[in-house]
Amino acid sequence: MQQLPATTFWVLRLLPRNVRSLATSSGNQRVEACHQHHEACGYFLLIQTRWQDNDQYGRGNSAVYYSYLDTMINPYPMRYCGLKTGLLMSPMVGFIVTNQCTFHSPVGFPQIAVAVLVMEKVGHSSVHYRLALFTAKPTKEPPSVDLRHLGDGFFFGHPKLAQFAALACTTGSSVHVFVNPAISKPVGLPEDFRRGFLWLMSPAPV
Repeated sequence: MQQLPATTFWVLRLLPRNVRSLATSSGNQRVEACHQHHEACGYFLLIQTRWQDNDQYGRGNSAVYYSYLDTMINPYPMRYCGLKTGLLMSPMVGFIVTNQCTFHSPVGFPQIAVAVLVMEKVGHSSVHYRLALFTAKPTKEPPSVDLRHLGDGFFFGHPKLAQFAALACTTGSSVHVFVNPAISKPVGLPEDFRRGFLWLMSPAPV
């Protein structure tokens, strides 16, 4: 039987059980033992660390990780779901209402990391995300940075993922609630938004 790639296991661990069961049985067994691995159907974004991110110990301050994950969350609905971010002209804006972060190993400047985003739940007006951050593999040359990857991100199966470690240095979760800014009340997600979010709850094409 063909072995699932290392990038498959992390998303299968984070996705709801009904989606996770779509993997092979042997893959599911390995998922249980590899709970911090790359996503199988995630959206990826390169994160460029900064000198100011480091604390006095020379690694990323704990508060900075939330900034990385916040940077991860917003490009996908903006690039692929049509979210407009102008508060005064958009009929719908997203507010983060819950954040959670677990640290497994440090990251800091001058490292380049890759963050991954998957959908845990898409509700009427809210979206529940699972996130993770991966550092580059220890090589003489750091990962090459393409401006498109910094702005638009990329998806599972991209060859650049081979440049990053298989185990996450940080995992987290977050909840976005979408609100009508004129009345400051939650609003139902438009169908095109919903389709874009639900795409990341299904196994991506490989």
